[in-house]
Amino acid sequence: MIRTSTSPPWSPSFGRKKILFATMAIQTGFSIVQVFSTSWEMFAILFLIVGMGQISNYVAAFILGSEILGKSARILFSTLGVCIFFAIGYMILPLFAFFLRDWRTLLLALTVPGLLCVPLWWIIPESPQWLVTQGRIEEAEAIIRKAAKQNKVPAPAVIFKTAEQETKQRHIRRYTILDLIRTHNIRIITILTIMFWLIVSIGYFGISLNTPNLNGDPFLNCFLLAAIEVPSYIIAWQLLRHVPRRYSMCGTMLLGGIVLLLIQLVPQSLHILSTVMVMVGKLGVTAAFSMAYVYTAELYPTVIRNMGVGIGSMSSRIGSVISPYFVYLGAYNRLLPYILMGSLTVIMGLLVLFFPETFGRPLPENVDQTQNVKGLCCTKKSEKDHENSEELKNGIILMTTKL
Repeated sequence: MIRTSTSPPWSPSFGRKKILFATMAIQTGFSIVQVFSTSWEMFAILFLIVGMGQISNYVAAFILGSEILGKSARILFSTLGVCIFFAIGYMILPLFAFFLRDWRTLLLALTVPGLLCVPLWWIIPESPQWLVTQGRIEEAEAIIRKAAKQNKVPAPAVIFKTAEQETKQRHIRRYTILDLIRTHNIRIITILTIMFWLIVSIGYFGISLNTPNLNGDPFLNCFLLAAIEVPSYIIAWQLLRHVPRRYSMCGTMLLGGIVLLLIQLVPQSLHILSTVMVMVGKLGVTAAFSMAYVYTAELYPTVIRNMGVGIGSMSSRIGSVISPYFVYLGAYNRLLPYILMGSLTVIMGLLVLFFPETFGRPLPENVDQTQNVKGLCCTKKSEKDHENSEELKNGIILMTTKL
């Protein structure tokens, strides 16, 4: 929570790539030091720093990938590319914990793979969109021409002519977190974003942390709740490709919330059915959670996108802090956590319909473009076709998975 509230402003100044690798170094380096902790206080302080690095590099990686890839590849990256590997790591955790009962050995085994990211510094480029906002047009064009060469497609003679002219005409200023509430439209988007991330996080982490209260082996239950995320991300991927964002988010939130509410109707003796319903509830909430990153990135313009996703992620951390208290309510009544989480999830699922629609639209570059987004109006097909053709003309489609 601390990191997501402080790191986003750095990215507009230093770039996506530098922040990504700096925070990965913080996470991996302090995790190694944490293995040698000599007291609980030392372990907790180091764990705080590790967590700050982890969530920052997750957000930075997501933003960087969203900006260097074309629309179709961006959706694939945001769901399957990022989230599937998160689910795989989630599934590996209970397996490692089952066989490695010493916490130092377990922590070291989970930390060492971070060193494999070092060579990626020479492979991953900086975000061309960020470079354009900084007036570094030549560097942005060089990255896109390199991508075009790797993909064996011709690059346009002039890629960022319009952007270059706009950059020369206006003063390049530094954006701060206050820009998330500076205009009426972005202020409403920010408020709705904070609410959504907070509630979906309470549902996601509440279900995950309630694993020990489920019947059966806790290691197996943890693995199953991790495994259910794989189909969740596949569903999210297909929804993002074919269904407007608001309806996708609303549908998955309602699925998760209604199933959690129905758990109270299942007799206590039917342990397997209760577990299955919890997994279905998590499937819906997880799908909505994964789409939140994509949707939030599409709502905010390039100049404040990292801060927008960061403030949403910070709200998510607040939700993760609150969620254990929902779980503790199970000591009074085992159904109470599900009733509260289900109710909040259903309410937020309906509120999602008040978000602006971004389906089929290119990523906004500046605040003015964001202000033109209509609240409850769906994008017309003709508008989407025109905007997609503009994206092709600008050469953004050249950035594919080879980057």
